[in-house]
Amino acid sequence: MAHSPVLIGTRGSALAVTQTTTVANALSELGGFDVELVRVRTEGDINRAALSQIGGTGVFVAALRDSLLRGDCDVAVHSLKDLPTGAAEGLTIGAIPGRVDVRDALCARDGLTLAQLPEGARVGTGSPRRAAQLRAIRPDLDVVDIRGNVDTRLGRVAGLVEGAPGDLDAVVLAAAGLARLGRLEMVSEFLDPSVMLPAPGQGALAVECRTVDAAEGPLSRALAAYDNNAARLTVTAERALLNRLEAGCTAPIGALATVTEVRLHLEAVVCSDDGVKVMRRSAATAELDEDGARALGVRLAEDLLAAGAASLTDLAVS
Repeated sequence: MAHSPVLIGTRGSALAVTQTTTVANALSELGGFDVELVRVRTEGDINRAALSQIGGTGVFVAALRDSLLRGDCDVAVHSLKDLPTGAAEGLTIGAIPGRVDVRDALCARDGLTLAQLPEGARVGTGSPRRAAQLRAIRPDLDVVDIRGNVDTRLGRVAGLVEGAPGDLDAVVLAAAGLARLGRLEMVSEFLDPSVMLPAPGQGALAVECRTVDAAEGPLSRALAAYDNNAARLTVTAERALLNRLEAGCTAPIGALATVTEVRLHLEAVVCSDDGVKVMRRSAATAELDEDGARALGVRLAEDLLAAGAASLTDLAVS
């Protein structure tokens, strides 16, 4: 008798479907089972208000998690930077595949770089983290809050997409998403982390399943084989920092961990919303396991709090 396919839940956007298809094909090959994509509509796809007003990027996650718990799908694929840091009862991140480009990318008219944008240039982003760091680097820019999928945002840039509004001079997007959609030719400058630290988990995917399904069986084995240890260590450190600061994924906070054979290094930035105040700190550990990564994130968060990070932005720290 034929086995039922493993159902892979995804948001319906082109980016979500593209990255979920990559995950589905990998799991199918590793586990020797058929897969089928299940499209799930989320509050973040329906409501066009600013993310900070409707609950942050976690609004993209809730409907997928509900579908998992109901049994409508067996696996859900998330952009890890959108995933709330708190544990979800009954669910487990079964795999974090190898991380891709973590950088933010500037897509500007006429191929301009950030330094070349004229005074007063209008730059769009839906991320308070990007907005604050842009204002810190270039306080003369007019940073505009925008929503929409990748192509909608690119269409806001003058001259980039024929027939589109073109009412902005530039937008800032995740390099990883542009790469997955084959839009890297739109990038005028990749922003180095020394200039703009990415969101915790940026460039990584989270493959979530029901906890009971992570214990044994073909799906469990496929997830274990798909998991990338370096990616898991780095995002664990970054998310532990965010969790200790009790900041949501829309807070003006950037973090990036890097790992070698002997050391895990973590750098973080906390900004005021207007970019006037910026606090940047780093720390490292030789404990190269999840507990060590988690402890590193907490330690760096404590350092930031001791230095007054809570006075820069709204952190619900206790």
